[in-house]
Amino acid sequence: MTHNFNLFIIGAGPAGLAAAKRAAAYGVKVAIAEQDHLGGCCVNRGCVPKKLMVYAADYATAMQNATEYGWEQCHSSFHWQQFRAKRDQELQRLRHVQQQALEKAGVHLLQGHTQFIDAHTLDVEGQKYTAERVLIAVGGKPIKPKIEGIEHAVTSDELLAIEQLPQRIAIIGGGYIGVEFASVLRSFGSEVTVMNREACLLEGFDQEVQSAVRAGLIDRGIRSLCGTTADKIAQTPDGICLHLTGDCSEKLHVDTILCATGRAPNLEELGIENAGIEFDKKAIAVDEQSRTSQPHIYAVGDCTNRVQLTPVAKAEGQAAVDAMFDPSADPVDYAWIPSVVLSRPEAASVGLTEVQAKEQYGDAIECHRKTFVPLRYSLIPQKEEGLTKLVVDRKSDRVLGIHMVGENAGEIVQGQTIALQKGITRQELLRTIGIHPSTGEELFSL
Repeated sequence: MTHNFNLFIIGAGPAGLAAAKRAAAYGVKVAIAEQDHLGGCCVNRGCVPKKLMVYAADYATAMQNATEYGWEQCHSSFHWQQFRAKRDQELQRLRHVQQQALEKAGVHLLQGHTQFIDAHTLDVEGQKYTAERVLIAVGGKPIKPKIEGIEHAVTSDELLAIEQLPQRIAIIGGGYIGVEFASVLRSFGSEVTVMNREACLLEGFDQEVQSAVRAGLIDRGIRSLCGTTADKIAQTPDGICLHLTGDCSEKLHVDTILCATGRAPNLEELGIENAGIEFDKKAIAVDEQSRTSQPHIYAVGDCTNRVQLTPVAKAEGQAAVDAMFDPSADPVDYAWIPSVVLSRPEAASVGLTEVQAKEQYGDAIECHRKTFVPLRYSLIPQKEEGLTKLVVDRKSDRVLGIHMVGENAGEIVQGQTIALQKGITRQELLRTIGIHPSTGEELFSL
């Protein structure tokens, strides 16, 4: 049977775009369909606009501390709508860049909702196409918990488009999204309460990272409630009222509630059942090469039950295409994936946490840690303490994990990822000469 395309990709987020360009390089006929803006969540409602907000918030802190460095006191105010317009202009530019890249690669871009008719046939806004292979890269979407009155809350998608910044905000969920928005909004002047059902913030990160970030947030005036959530939300004359339950049982009145309680695969109305694809806990089930239960259909990114990070999705998209057209291709290696929390203080990790390492290596684990105050804060009354931590296998001296809290933590830690991949030892780190004075040099003295 002759198909319209050798590969049909559903979703033009980071994974789909990376896959399309990789497939075009193999010289095959490729189509990519997107019902929203090019770039997916990352460009339009996630990583990029969020980090631009972080940069905007950093100016507030810089101006507050400028007088300690000899600058005259300057009086300024933040205009959210002006920033939002400039931000959206940049996002539009990035979408245009992606469109040009697809055109240059010879990829057919189809705009509209896509649905499976059968395992080889897809419908895009009433137009039918057939494909030899299909790649599903539709990403995920924010979800809300089942709480009475939850309709009064917004998700991160909606918060990015909000007309006015809230004076008082409650954030339900203490993962990296909740923590990052808490940090940013506090710098913009909002009164922030962040709560988490778990006994800590940033569940899954090293425990000392969790504690250091939480302490830093509290020092910045953010109220942090762990072991706490809301069981009822109601509109009142004084704003929105949350009935808290758990370690903190009280009524909290705010202007806005942000739900940052996780994401779910974006699979509604995709017609997955028509393609005969199997599921794994409401996500698409795949093997190590991203194949679904249908050998010619692949799935990558947040619509699968794997690591929900943009660089991972891109790597999965490229690796899936390689698996299609190069039988000798290697699958994605998930062992050494760096991650960052864009809060203030910033946190980053790569490798095993102390708890994970002890589960695998037992008593052979030793940890080396150091707290420090970066030079930037030497002239500023309010100090921000940093943390570096190594998790080491005592028997081999191999470094199994690096964890850091402090300025530029993400940039520093990701630079160490290849060293961990290659099996660097603690002694090799100690023999490394760093740059002085810098935050990164703290890693070489543990």
